[in-house]
Amino acid sequence: MREFLNQWMPIDASAHGSQVDDLIVLTHWLMAVLFVIWGAYFLIALYRFSAKRHPRADHLGARTHVSTYGELGVAVVEVILLAGLSIPAWYRWTHLPAKGKNPFEVHIVAEQFAWNVHYPGPDGVFGRTDPKLMTSTNPLGLDPKDPNAKDDIVTLNNLHLPVNRDAVVHITSKDVIHSFKLPVMRSEQDAIPGMDVPIHFTPIKTNDNGDHWEIACAQLCGLGHYRMRGQLFIHSAAEFQKWMSTAPTAFSTQ
Repeated sequence: MREFLNQWMPIDASAHGSQVDDLIVLTHWLMAVLFVIWGAYFLIALYRFSAKRHPRADHLGARTHVSTYGELGVAVVEVILLAGLSIPAWYRWTHLPAKGKNPFEVHIVAEQFAWNVHYPGPDGVFGRTDPKLMTSTNPLGLDPKDPNAKDDIVTLNNLHLPVNRDAVVHITSKDVIHSFKLPVMRSEQDAIPGMDVPIHFTPIKTNDNGDHWEIACAQLCGLGHYRMRGQLFIHSAAEFQKWMSTAPTAFSTQ
């Protein structure tokens, strides 16, 4: 099944991606089993309750408790899936890497129809932002008077991250609900106005060779939704430091 699905799925470039793919494979197997069961039931029902076999309708209906037992069994399976898969997966997803692991943090602010990416700069501290300061040349509202903002880096539709280092991406939106999706990282999270929702993953592959990895918006967000796309760049440690040292700061071109 995995080999079959891999024909259409993007590559897996994250540490946790194999677990997501395992869940996708399991889901497809379960759907295949259900397809066979319900298909067989449909054929049996066509034969068992055909007009030829029962020219007169039976208004009393079923006289057994098979359907009740079936519904109870479905409920038990759903509880097992919820307790055994969903809750543990959500627990791991919502617990960010400890500060001691030195994760790389970045802020992403969505808007119709672009991704604004905010890096803290060499000092590792994000500059202060204020919505009142947002302009066409300052889309994040960085405060030019804040010393911590002087070295901050802002890119549009391009996300650069180092390989083999935990990444924490803080996601929000300036206008409507968007959905930040990194297919190769098996990560997705809605960008909601007024909320800072962090997600985390660990890239384990680079695309310094020129491969294009997409940043997609997976939530219909307006007429320009189709063109709200960006690129993800995963660099080796040396290449990432090189990019950080050469990237223009937020106010260098103003």
